[in-house]
Amino acid sequence: MVATPATTKTQFTTSETARKSAASFDLQDVSVSYGNEKALEGVSFYIEPLRVTALIGPSGCGKSTLLRCFNRMNDAIDNVSVEGLIALNGQDIYAKAVDPVSLRMYVGQVFQRPNPFPLSIYDNVAFGPRTQGVRKREDLDEIVIDSLKKAALYDEVKNSLKKHAFELSGGQQQRLCIARALATKPGVLLMDEPCSALDPISTGMIEDTVLQLKENMTIVMVTHNMQQAARISDTTAFLLRESIEEPAGLVEVTDTTTMFTQPRDKRTENYITGRFG
Repeated sequence: MVATPATTKTQFTTSETARKSAASFDLQDVSVSYGNEKALEGVSFYIEPLRVTALIGPSGCGKSTLLRCFNRMNDAIDNVSVEGLIALNGQDIYAKAVDPVSLRMYVGQVFQRPNPFPLSIYDNVAFGPRTQGVRKREDLDEIVIDSLKKAALYDEVKNSLKKHAFELSGGQQQRLCIARALATKPGVLLMDEPCSALDPISTGMIEDTVLQLKENMTIVMVTHNMQQAARISDTTAFLLRESIEEPAGLVEVTDTTTMFTQPRDKRTENYITGRFG
């Protein structure tokens, strides 16, 4: 199965019933190529619902590439092809009937560096719901306030929602981006090193937010911070590219406690103990 942009606009299942159900991913023999170069090969594992799954590994091992597969963000990159099966709640997300825009509403993403829109705090969070057709002010107000509270930002900005997002600190901007992602009521939240550019206080606030959010959604996070993975993830997947001539692959995936205390593979032990990477 080679990934191609959807040719129809059938919406991904985002009904209230589906949103309340726990989201899971099933990956079977997933490979990603950039043109003729295979970057990631043969990745198969199951991402459990309502848990934090951390993707770890040295730079260049395909963590972010794999993460972008979960909401088809790789579709925006020229000459990228995806093979294998990625099923969300049993549905092949690369099927032609799946609308990528609708998929990305359900599978939200927070990037490495804060990227708020050049709008007010309020309009950043309301942007997604408005595209979904929400127009009533009272409904938008409720969504904005609830999302900001879940992202642990509301108390800091409740009196200045019309303030431009760029006036916020870096940590506040990242939490605003989390609130913006939450406003579409996703079943999955992808996080690509969300704390790498932040101070320890902001990092702690975001980690606390992640632990609260997993009660209602599935979270997949890329991190280079082994301590962070140990603190907040339930499951850890270790990816590795052993040479420039070979594609990256999955070495092992298991519950985080086992990964950091009794890894099955010597390569995993060498990485998490700092012997390379």
